Amino acid sequence: MTPDPRRWKALSLLCVASFFITLDSQIVTLALPSMQENLGMSGPGAQWVLSGYLVSFGGLLLLGGRCADLLGRRRVFMAGTLLFLVSSLLCGLAWAPAVLIAARVVQGVSAAVMAPSALSILMTTFQIPAERNKALAVWSGTMGFGASAALLIGGPITDFLGWPWIFFINIPVAAALFALSPLLLRESRAEGDRRGLDPVGAVTITAALVAAVLAVVEAPRAGWTATTTLGLLAAAVALLAVFVVVERRAPAPLVPLHVFRARGMVGGNLVMLLLGASAFGVALGASLYGQQVLGYSAVAFGLGFLPMTLVNIGGSALAQSVVGRVGVRAVAVGGLVLVGVGALLLTGVSERGTYWGDLFLALVVFGPGLGACFVASSIAALSTVPPRESGLASGINTAAFQIGGALGVAVVTSVSTAFASGDTPRAALTEGLGAGFGAVVVFAAVAVAVAVTLLRPAPRARMETPAEEPVSNQA
Repeated sequence: MTPDPRRWKALSLLCVASFFITLDSQIVTLALPSMQENLGMSGPGAQWVLSGYLVSFGGLLLLGGRCADLLGRRRVFMAGTLLFLVSSLLCGLAWAPAVLIAARVVQGVSAAVMAPSALSILMTTFQIPAERNKALAVWSGTMGFGASAALLIGGPITDFLGWPWIFFINIPVAAALFALSPLLLRESRAEGDRRGLDPVGAVTITAALVAAVLAVVEAPRAGWTATTTLGLLAAAVALLAVFVVVERRAPAPLVPLHVFRARGMVGGNLVMLLLGASAFGVALGASLYGQQVLGYSAVAFGLGFLPMTLVNIGGSALAQSVVGRVGVRAVAVGGLVLVGVGALLLTGVSERGTYWGDLFLALVVFGPGLGACFVASSIAALSTVPPRESGLASGINTAAFQIGGALGVAVVTSVSTAFASGDTPRAALTEGLGAGFGAVVVFAAVAVAVAVTLLRPAPRARMETPAEEPVSNQA
């Protein structure tokens, strides 16, 4: 197939979408106190402004990816973009806690539609392996940058413009994405695929993912051994088992189980899940330490994430330039070592510490590792996927990061609470956060073991080419 002359402009558009999807998963973190004060929200209610987005986003990603493959990737992306615009407007205009939480859930649904369809468009637009490698690296770096930038800009926007503006900034961007999509993106869908959406499989896997995410976001509040938490986890496991049985027997499964036979696919997504746990866990812990222990304002501490954001970009760029020569395993392991060392440095935070003495070096070490590993794990997970299943694979990859993020927040919160001890609230919080950062070190260590075991060891001059399958494309 002749390369699309619009492909690099299309990549720019898709990366903007990727940036804002990731941004919105974390940008509310620094705005929650302002939301609570303005809307009279309780603590659990404020937590659901974050969790509602993660639950709907993580729970519907596989279904969103499959819809993109079947209904048309550009069409589904544009529908998600329009829903993202409307939900962002409703979030900013919310006059009551219930309205804000409901709008955030809808915003998560829109992200679950946009993210896999956008990544699937990328996979089918870039047909030359070396170009696809570069495009995936840029995409992955953009997502990593979005996670860091959320903490950088969330505080200043909240303090200077007010919390509704963290949502209003999405509106012109979403409008531009919607308007430019027909001009820059080629429509595509899997040719000859008449499998449909596999309704039984779609319902069971969506319910399983929603139950799993609900369990991990509620665990810090209810407790890991609480009836609610254990019930949700049991439901998730049972539904997942039912899903596997259904997919094995279905003549046209929603998720063909053969996609999990590739070590790179499994390893890349497991690393992505643990990387999400590390990224969200450090973001939460560092924010709590900076504001509640060191006493920084949201603006000042948001600016404190600037060095990490910059080195994150550098790590992504370096990974992009060397992954073709040294392979995804080496890049992933190198990045994860930096992630682990950065988290290890954070375990030494002190009640009488300073930004420069306790946070700066750790964040500067953590940032490039996050960017490099994001690139490597994305390439490992997606590089051998046939074009007809790119939407599904993209949904799995994005779901891994988001569910990992929810897990990281839950584990760091739970560990920090369990190990909190000291003569003053600040001392107790500091002690607990040190233990919470230790949990991130464990995430990184497990991810290194996964990468060494499952990711491709041999250096390759270029990324593996997926087995080509017919894909219907329309300008």
